[in-house]
Amino acid sequence: MSRSRPSPLPFNVLSSPARRMAMATLLLGCPLAVQAQDDVAQSDTVVVTATALKVVTPLAETPRSVSSVSREELEERNVQSLDESFRYRSGVLSGQYGSDNNTDWLKVRGFDQATYLDGLRVYRTGYYQWLPEPYGLDRVDVFKGPASILYGEAPSGGLVNAVSKRPTAEKRGEIEIQVGNRSHRQFGIDTSGPVTESGDVRYRFVGLYKERDGDLNDTENERVYFAPSLEWDISADTQLTVLASYQKDDGIPENPFKLAYGTVQDTPFGKVDPETNYGAPDYDKDEHTQTAIGYEFEHQLDDTWKFEQDFRYSKLDLDLRSTYMDFATGDGRTAYRGHLQRDGDIDSATIDNRMVGKWYTARTENTLLVGVDYQDLSLDGKEFDNFTYDTVDIFDPDTSITPVPDSALTGRKIDKQQLGLYVQDQLRIDDSWVLLGAVRYDNADVRSESKRYDVVVDETQSAVSWSGGVMYLGDNGLNPYLSYTESFQPVAQLSATGAGFDDIEGEQWELGTKYAPTGWDGYVTAAVFDIKESNSFATTAGGYQAQEGERTATGFEIEGVGYLTQSLQLTAAYTYTDARDKNDDRAALIPRHMASAWLDYDFEGTALNGLKVGAGIRHVGESVDGSITVPDYTVGDAMASYDLNDHWTAQVNVNNVTDEEYVASCDYWCYYGESRSVIGSLKYRW
Repeated sequence: MSRSRPSPLPFNVLSSPARRMAMATLLLGCPLAVQAQDDVAQSDTVVVTATALKVVTPLAETPRSVSSVSREELEERNVQSLDESFRYRSGVLSGQYGSDNNTDWLKVRGFDQATYLDGLRVYRTGYYQWLPEPYGLDRVDVFKGPASILYGEAPSGGLVNAVSKRPTAEKRGEIEIQVGNRSHRQFGIDTSGPVTESGDVRYRFVGLYKERDGDLNDTENERVYFAPSLEWDISADTQLTVLASYQKDDGIPENPFKLAYGTVQDTPFGKVDPETNYGAPDYDKDEHTQTAIGYEFEHQLDDTWKFEQDFRYSKLDLDLRSTYMDFATGDGRTAYRGHLQRDGDIDSATIDNRMVGKWYTARTENTLLVGVDYQDLSLDGKEFDNFTYDTVDIFDPDTSITPVPDSALTGRKIDKQQLGLYVQDQLRIDDSWVLLGAVRYDNADVRSESKRYDVVVDETQSAVSWSGGVMYLGDNGLNPYLSYTESFQPVAQLSATGAGFDDIEGEQWELGTKYAPTGWDGYVTAAVFDIKESNSFATTAGGYQAQEGERTATGFEIEGVGYLTQSLQLTAAYTYTDARDKNDDRAALIPRHMASAWLDYDFEGTALNGLKVGAGIRHVGESVDGSITVPDYTVGDAMASYDLNDHWTAQVNVNNVTDEEYVASCDYWCYYGESRSVIGSLKYRW
């Protein structure tokens, strides 16, 4: 999603027929149910290569680029929001819009991405943002590039899947207290174990209270979160897991929108302070509540077939008042402020049914997946937008504002029902070749109604998407591969004039290799990619989103996680991305170069037993916004933890150690990067 107004609403897009027939023979004869092995991290519908900190023999048999961040790493870096998860992985740009307390911002390979929770999509549109709480997650995965084949609607960048914590067979728990700068205070509890003596029923309860000030003056957020879950082994062949969550945020929104004038451009009045808030903190508010309940069911029918079903119902309530910098008046000193309001809710129900079959011959191993999924999504609310609500002094803003009368808000409704059918197959030959292929059909009924523009868009859309790949499994652990994937995304949002948008289509070719030799506790992956997207969105000179034709991204990625010694671990990544707009000019926001490295050392077995230290560096190259060049920047992070005994652990994390002041990106507006963060924690485990 671009940070602009109005935000497009992703639904489902008709994929391009180009190259599909050329791929058909390969795809229909190939498989795409990525097979799980003993050492595979798996989130049911999303099966990915495990990338835990100690990886002996990771599953490296998927001809797609996938990165994963484990619970251990989330804790070590004290990740506070979803978009912080991939700071040390290739292909993912995060923090490009600076600090934000009500949205996660990510770009994958130069494009937007979709967010999933436990393999089912969460409905996020415009300012209605479902925010996964990192404390409640066991792992976060990112699939890079178009990924519609199993998940239907998806942007060209791919998808992020957040995997919730699950019940455990052993009894355990923890209590954690955190304090930090910007008035950070957090209390968390996580307890799990068996309910019955036999252990066939298990539970987990995760709870959190957190409050913190924003990077901008007079902004803040307070969060209450809890997530109970229950797992029941109904029989030796049948298991049911029930997952629920509740999260309430109450705060004053951060709007880090600033002009190039005063950030990357000099002025007679100097530069704008990064903490400058152009909002109205005494009037603005962000009350956000999200609840969900669902289950994961699986039943082994016989030695060949297994049935799986995932379901979730979720509801998101939002009451938002937000004031932001818009555009300069032209007098060199003042600018217009925009003001928006959203008051409504989203209801969504999603179900995914799958039959998984596996059979063998003397030379082959075949896995077939046949699935049907259905989504019923609706948004019902009121909204207000005024892009020139008042004016403000750029360098000395008055944060007061004239209230908006309730009568000024107008109705907004979106309804969508989508049915998807998919088949995927994986064929492993002689333990040397993996062939993958899939086809999916989607049909979506989308209705978008706006009282503000007095228009109704009512459409029925269908799409067919393809995916395929081939990989060679080398005896030395080097596995080269080639793959092709597509994505489709209809847009039910309306433009600034009340008109509809065209469907967005994406396709990607990828050539790569994965290296995970036996005997080395680590992995290295590398890939080159070529993505094309039609009907792409771009931010216009007026700050609005418009579709401006084809956009492309070609690039190279390499990342690795591994132990250099028994105590020293390195996580490193490099990304080169050449993103181009319809005129073949460099696309805004996206740097050509990104690099990161994190080292941590465990003093186990030494006189400093119990001590662990880590440090990282993140470099983001220069980016552009038309004729504006945004300089590159480099920031450092550090951590230290100490096990006081078998139960108590103290830890401190510092992000942006030197408190570097930098502009993270420009896309019509410009955004300062997040300031230094210092958080100390004390944890008790049993």
